[in-house]
Amino acid sequence: MQTMTQQIAGSMGLKEGQVAAVLELLEGGATIPFIARYRKEVTGRLDEDQLRRIQQVHAYTLGLQARKESVRELIGEKGLMTPELDTALKEAKTLAEVEELYRPFKEKRKTKATQAIADGHGPLADRILAQDRPFPADEDPSALQAAGWIVAEKFSDDPKIQETVKNFLEKTGVMESKKKKDAVDEKGVYEMYYDFADPVRKIPGHRVLAMERGEKEKILSIALEFDYPALEQRLARQIIRRPDAASWLSAVMHDALVRLIVPSVRRQIRSELREKACNAAIAGFSVNLENMLMTRPLKGKSVLAWDPGYVHGCKLAMLDPSGNLLATDVVYPFRGKGQEAQAIRRTRELLTEYRPDVVVIGNGTASRESEALVADIIREFPEISYVIGSEAGASVYSASQLAKEEFPDLAVETRSAVSIGRRVQDPLSELVKIDPKSLGIGEYQHDVPQKQLKEALDFVTDKAVNRVGTDVNTASPSLLMHVSGLTKTQIARILRARPIRTRTQLESVLTPKAYEQAVGFLRIPDGVEPLDATGIHPESYGFARQFLQDHGLDAADMRSQAFRDSLKRINPVQEARRLGVGTDTMIDIIRELRNPGLDPRDSLDAPVLKKDVLSIEDLVPGMELQGTVRNVTSFGAFVDIGLHDDGLVHISRMADHFVKDPREVAATGQIVKVWVHDIDRKRGRVGLSLTAPQR
Repeated sequence: MQTMTQQIAGSMGLKEGQVAAVLELLEGGATIPFIARYRKEVTGRLDEDQLRRIQQVHAYTLGLQARKESVRELIGEKGLMTPELDTALKEAKTLAEVEELYRPFKEKRKTKATQAIADGHGPLADRILAQDRPFPADEDPSALQAAGWIVAEKFSDDPKIQETVKNFLEKTGVMESKKKKDAVDEKGVYEMYYDFADPVRKIPGHRVLAMERGEKEKILSIALEFDYPALEQRLARQIIRRPDAASWLSAVMHDALVRLIVPSVRRQIRSELREKACNAAIAGFSVNLENMLMTRPLKGKSVLAWDPGYVHGCKLAMLDPSGNLLATDVVYPFRGKGQEAQAIRRTRELLTEYRPDVVVIGNGTASRESEALVADIIREFPEISYVIGSEAGASVYSASQLAKEEFPDLAVETRSAVSIGRRVQDPLSELVKIDPKSLGIGEYQHDVPQKQLKEALDFVTDKAVNRVGTDVNTASPSLLMHVSGLTKTQIARILRARPIRTRTQLESVLTPKAYEQAVGFLRIPDGVEPLDATGIHPESYGFARQFLQDHGLDAADMRSQAFRDSLKRINPVQEARRLGVGTDTMIDIIRELRNPGLDPRDSLDAPVLKKDVLSIEDLVPGMELQGTVRNVTSFGAFVDIGLHDDGLVHISRMADHFVKDPREVAATGQIVKVWVHDIDRKRGRVGLSLTAPQR
């Protein structure tokens, strides 16, 4: 019999030693980011997603084993355990399989069958079902009816019959939805599902969730339909062995199907479809969030943040390259000519005084009017460009307790402007302050299990924060909460200990375990020890220093080109062998020395900076444009090309080959080249394509 480690390794296509090492590290309190970054030799370079999968499969397997033991005891106490059942329990791969094996042995509520057994009709039912004697056609009709109820329940409890029915419905069944007779769907949200059908084996997850939401809102009715006669014929071949019992057994099987088996199997299949759809929705949300968090920052740029609005005006916030607030104002350019002139004058004054590199305009209400105004004003400032930034979640953050603590003297609206500007300067640092569910990138996020969703999004945020690393002296508590090994208590100690001059100082601030897990992700850019600015863990400083000494190099020169050039000629495999350190660790040491403070986001597309406004009237089919992917869904990607509403690249226009999942092609925050496919000027909608039109 396989051990748990062997089972997990087999299910994931990994070596048993890898899984055993990961479980031992997790058991010892190591975090997934720490294991992925600093224990590559031990795990065979498993990444965060693989490590999390091991953790999840391990937890599930523990629960599965516990349930198997519980079921084995419950059946054993009744004296009903058989060698065949024991083997089936051992071989069961899922909790659903275990529950299906246990179902016949559960204490039953009073049914027609239990009453018939109590009335003494059990032997007759067993005799007929055995089919080793002629059918008792002369038996009292009421006795035959009672025996039928018993046999129907036996059919319902038979795992092989259950499996046949389930396989049949999964392969041939159709999910149908229809609009309820008196239902009101004012906006036609569910119009495509008023008379809709999709095979169970093919129906996409987003349709399952859309139909279920319509059902929940009492607009749609859903049914899983199939060919009853064909199923009954298949079961007849499986069950009936005596022609003289065929009529009676067929009638009993029909009763069992209609009354007991099919309703149960329908519920099971719908539950599995829902679970699969929810998993896909959560996975999609996670990918979108990761791409958004890992958006390339606009480093070293000062910005004038512009939060557009009509009635309440446009809120302005001037931020220095580090995101520090320098000035705020409110202008009212859309309240008539007098106010417009005043708004233009005040904006010019701010641009003249502070000379920002970029104006960041929120993409909400009055965004396009603001864009036209700003584009006109900055013609006088050739060195200034503008970018459209996402407002999603900014209002939620600005009204939060965190925002009040950060800017106690600012109005809610002005805090929102600060957030819009900062999320372009450093998206990761700003977005961690906002609940991901407020960012507008999750499809059907309210229809999935919220605990499961939160765990997935927290994992993604942790992964992003630790991949990038953070300045221990400037990181916000919100950012530090996602650093490996840190708790609220540990973070409070760090805040009290600032400014921190060296990583060594953190040893007296954090517990030994927290220090081990966190210190590699906490950077000190201008500290006493040059290595503290890198992702090299202090446990490897000895190797790093010996390496530098042997090659006549000084860590203080890390940022010089000569230092970097000298590292290019060094073979990390040979160095690892010479110094007695793992090859992966040596590769990471050299990479960090060559690129101190390496930010993985720097290799991604930079935000699209603009000087002129694009109008829908300017568009013609076939026009080539550059845009930013704002959201990826199961049916395509929404791309910001500078209009009021994002254009849609439908899944059918994402590549010159079949695309199963849009996330294979597009990612949130990605800069893409698109072509205009179709234009609906009346509704302000634009269809885009990722493939060039045929000339």
